[in-house]
Amino acid sequence: MSNKIIIIGAGYAGLVAVKKLAKNPNNSITLIDKNSYHFMQTDVYDLIANEYDFAQVSVDMFTFCAGLNKNVSFLKEIVTNIDFSKKKVITQKQRISYDYLVIAVGARTKFVSHVKGLTEFAFGIKALHRAIYFKQKFELSLFQKVEESGNFCSPLNIVVTGGGLSGVEIAAQMASYANDFYKNNHFICRKLNIILINSPSTILYGMDKKLIIASEKRLQELGIKIITNAKVTEVTKSAVRLSTGAVFPTDFMIYAGGIEPNALIHTLNIQKDSQGYIKTDETLQTTQHKEVFAIGDCTRIFNKEEALAPTADIAEQMGALCAKNIEAIIEKKELQKHQIKSRGVLIALGRNYSVAKLLGIYFDGYIAYLAKKIIEKVYFKRLDSISKKGCEKIFS
Repeated sequence: MSNKIIIIGAGYAGLVAVKKLAKNPNNSITLIDKNSYHFMQTDVYDLIANEYDFAQVSVDMFTFCAGLNKNVSFLKEIVTNIDFSKKKVITQKQRISYDYLVIAVGARTKFVSHVKGLTEFAFGIKALHRAIYFKQKFELSLFQKVEESGNFCSPLNIVVTGGGLSGVEIAAQMASYANDFYKNNHFICRKLNIILINSPSTILYGMDKKLIIASEKRLQELGIKIITNAKVTEVTKSAVRLSTGAVFPTDFMIYAGGIEPNALIHTLNIQKDSQGYIKTDETLQTTQHKEVFAIGDCTRIFNKEEALAPTADIAEQMGALCAKNIEAIIEKKELQKHQIKSRGVLIALGRNYSVAKLLGIYFDGYIAYLAKKIIEKVYFKRLDSISKKGCEKIFS
């Protein structure tokens, strides 16, 4: 008799779990996601900077699952709830039974309600369609400034809120792209103001100090103005107001002020922590249901009471351990407690430039950029080769 396993979410954690569990022919695996693709968020900055198109930052899930063993299927459906007592996943179309369930739905940008105008006038880029829309908006804004060239050319004003990894990388990539755009095309209009607003006293708060110093230096070289110890209190179509009382004109604003679990998690009758993340133990099992696992950005794991950063690296390690522990339950073996830790940090800071800490070694510049590109390309090639195999199966 096969083991019915459902995995909800085709993110970094979910795909690793699928690949590992698919190796057991006795497993019958259903991967469910509302989108038909896997979005590689670590590459979104190259998409915005026109170095990649959307096909290079996404992998089709129908062909990917077809490229795995015959025991894997993909459903493009929206999960609305989970009946944990009856072991059923409820979608908008059907109810699906499971023996084991993996919740890997990830997180979304947290648009806080107390900031007036935030949801109406700010952009988030965690979703692919939002990233594409922003890319088009950014290019159109550059074009409009070029059209103004002559006696008067107003600056393009961009405000990025949130000095974490996403905010820092997006600010650097936009500044780098715009600088190259103006330089290479010799336009007379080349006024660009990018302001990065951060509520803590430093960007990349909580990260390695050497990486913070190197990143701050790079942002300043790109002409980005960094404002710390300040919060956005109001956003309008043309301006941003801060808690300090300062008001900055803006053509558009990127909001990277934090994340929260995806919408599904809020509806589930399952134990969560004070921040709304699913509670799990050291084996990644949920605290109430031992046949249910939660991995990726919809949960939090800790090392010595410190929460690990929600990175693709951590998510992939969680996916691998989750698959191993499901197999352990099936085989009636002892489950493994997590010893997950960051294997390194690579921060993209514009075209051909990154700062990095890998295996305890710090480096930056073009070498760090190459290291990041190699890691990203290897990841994509692994998924793409499976997808190509599935495509050949489907159309042969």
